[in-house]
Amino acid sequence: MGSVSGATPEAIVEALQDFLQATLRHANGDTTPVRPSHRIPFRWPPHAISYDFHVLPSDWTGKAALELYGDRFEVGIARTASGVFGRLEGVWNEAKGESEEEILRLLAEGAEPFFARQFAIAHCLGKTARFEGTLRDLTEADLVKLLYCPDRDVAHDAQTEIEKHASTGIFTDALTLILKDRTHPHRRSAQWCVLDMYEDLPTFCKTKAQETEAILAIRDLIFEADDDYARTIYKAGVVLGGHICTHEAADALITCLKGPSKFGRRSAIHAVFHLAEWLPSRRGEIVTALKNVVSDDPEPILQHFAASIARDVDAGSVEHMTEPVFADES
Repeated sequence: MGSVSGATPEAIVEALQDFLQATLRHANGDTTPVRPSHRIPFRWPPHAISYDFHVLPSDWTGKAALELYGDRFEVGIARTASGVFGRLEGVWNEAKGESEEEILRLLAEGAEPFFARQFAIAHCLGKTARFEGTLRDLTEADLVKLLYCPDRDVAHDAQTEIEKHASTGIFTDALTLILKDRTHPHRRSAQWCVLDMYEDLPTFCKTKAQETEAILAIRDLIFEADDDYARTIYKAGVVLGGHICTHEAADALITCLKGPSKFGRRSAIHAVFHLAEWLPSRRGEIVTALKNVVSDDPEPILQHFAASIARDVDAGSVEHMTEPVFADES
């Protein structure tokens, strides 16, 4: 990673562009986004059941083997008064049963989350063999690609690795490119990860030009949004109004109050409430813009939402109503 790999920001961007183009070709040009599932944290190894029954190291005298996904795995066997215990070596899961046959079946079933994660990483990176390393072993470009992994916990862990090197600035251009992506089916969860990192935008951006480009990319993401999958558009507003909080961010959010996307307008209405807290000099402008939403927005629930937020901003309130849910959202 980093200086060891010798990667440059330009090389990471180029690799990401190739990845996005290959995905688009594979999808025959279909750019429909996928609604991501919730993140399920991967915790491995699972609890060792042998510990509950006080199985001693000296009890593991038996040996067996399992063939899984084309590989042979050694299995340790312990036969005790409490039953038969098995341990899948190298995978670190255990099982308890009445026979060796049952143990082998249970071990194979119990190892599925481990292998599913390995294959999820491999598939996202365009490989067929399961991924047996750690994310720390990957190149910067591969970590960026993994933000698109359908397994959102893999994407989260890739995000964590990227954040460790945020101050190098090597990832910034590629991350902003993800915010501009309108083609990958799993772009919403990838964009959520980027927005989560960009809550601390100055750490990632080494120049004012990079900051401006990131803010404009977030603005356009909100302005053009066709959905709010993974609450990505909502988060985009929060990042501009509650974390970046600059006059550039204010201009972007006020623009989005008049945008074509109802999801984007909802996000901006919520976000300007927090923006007014951080930029009180813009409060009057924000209230005026919200009143324009009340009179002009085609969505009645957004008119009501904007009216409520305008009153709260004008009064200097620290609380606001919960953002509404559209009828076509579930």
